[in-house]
Amino acid sequence: MFFACLFLILTFNIQQMQHNLKNFPAIKDIPESTWENLSHKRILFGHQSVGFNIVEGMKDILKENPQMKMDIIENTKPWEVTKPSFIHFVIGENTIPQSKIYAFINTIQKNTGEMADIAFFKFCFVDITFNTDVYKLFDEYKNAMESLKKAFPKTTFVYVTEPLTSEPSGIKKFAKRAKYLLKQLIEGKANNLSDNIRRNQFNELLKKQYQGNTPIFDIAKIESTFPNGQRSVFFEDGNNYFSLVQDYTDDGGHLNKFGRKIVAEQLLIFLAKLSR
Repeated sequence: MFFACLFLILTFNIQQMQHNLKNFPAIKDIPESTWENLSHKRILFGHQSVGFNIVEGMKDILKENPQMKMDIIENTKPWEVTKPSFIHFVIGENTIPQSKIYAFINTIQKNTGEMADIAFFKFCFVDITFNTDVYKLFDEYKNAMESLKKAFPKTTFVYVTEPLTSEPSGIKKFAKRAKYLLKQLIEGKANNLSDNIRRNQFNELLKKQYQGNTPIFDIAKIESTFPNGQRSVFFEDGNNYFSLVQDYTDDGGHLNKFGRKIVAEQLLIFLAKLSR
């Protein structure tokens, strides 16, 4: 009886992991002509480690879907790549989000923006913590992207929400709360428990400003959505916030093989629709 139940549980999990996110578009929903359009675009993507996770997920999906033709090229000098392709490159330094803003601006201005159909970059989850002034960072991000849009009107610049981390559970959650209470006792001041709170706040600022009138790739929404369509939510001070689904990560922040395909599939679909 035990082994029969275990088999059913494992079978359910495997089926769930193979299924697309409920209420999200799937690759099969996109016409082949749209994928053909995408193959003729020159796309620039600046990132750090989670970006590499996503790129690996894209490679996984492209292998499984021969109708999707896209050259993925890593090049620290993307302006040297002139053919249609998805060109990705490392920008800035982790924990210093402003360095990524400046690096992206510098890359686009090196005769790259004029040749790019679509361009975007993403922050890493370590770039926004509880100590981050999200209002100031958002203004810097907004001003940078607006200046690029004016300088290169033929390029579609995509905004990206801040990636999330998973929230601890069980003994890890208990240990985190104990550490928090000890810090309160020593420092005599209270802070919210999770860096995800600031990340959620940044994402809300971004969506409030641009949703409906500017392309936004909402990686945070994808990362916090279970395959069944429910969201990974935690509560703090009477408010609810979103977090990375634990099944999508092995270390709490980076995407594992399952998680990277979930995000990569939605990115490819997003870019394909944008290419029309």
